[in-house]
Amino acid sequence: MPSDVPSDRPTPAGEADDPYCLTEGEAARLLTGHPWRRFAVLGDSVAEGLGEPTPGYPPQPWAERIAVELRLLAPDMRYFNLGWRNTPAAAVRAGQLPEALAFRPDLALVACGGFDALRSGYDAEAVTAELRAIVAALREQGAQVLTVGMFDGSRSPLVPEQYREPLRERLHSLSARTAEVAAELGALHFDLTAHPASDRRDVYSSDGRHGSGRSHAIAAAAAVRRLGAHLGTGPAAG
Repeated sequence: MPSDVPSDRPTPAGEADDPYCLTEGEAARLLTGHPWRRFAVLGDSVAEGLGEPTPGYPPQPWAERIAVELRLLAPDMRYFNLGWRNTPAAAVRAGQLPEALAFRPDLALVACGGFDALRSGYDAEAVTAELRAIVAALREQGAQVLTVGMFDGSRSPLVPEQYREPLRERLHSLSARTAEVAAELGALHFDLTAHPASDRRDVYSSDGRHGSGRSHAIAAAAAVRRLGAHLGTGPAAG
């Protein structure tokens, strides 16, 4: 479990030296023979891919990185990112889900609830119900769905101390509930909340809310590895 104090360990010189990022050729090996040709992304700013650059890491949002790796093996694959900042889970279901279903994805990434969890009035039961409805609709249409427990942003050095514990509780609740929904509905889930990089200052942007270029690279690597576990080309998900 990451410590409560953000780490000051030096940032790797670049993505190629980062122990949490994809190694050369790893994505191609893990995704070889993948069946997906229509990849949709739904959610808030996490899905949209907001953040700021980290020297040595290409300035590419994590979902786009996943799409690039999938397309390298299937050039005809289509990618549709509906994610938008400041969007609560209820609005993702009401506004983005119909468009996603019309796109008819065979792979969908759902990354929402984070905007809700930033607010003190966070209603865990209501957000869970929205997540369940989103994932269920995509699964019923035949899409494989990928869900994520996001980095524990309460460890950002810019979060005032008095807000850390309440925010941590909400983010960990969201992560656990998202994992439960995924297990219930047969979706694929991967967890960044307890990731060893979650206590690193360098995975958070200077706005105290979003990720850095390094966080996007790490998140994309975790997602690709989860897909590889599903395909049987990588270690089984823990």
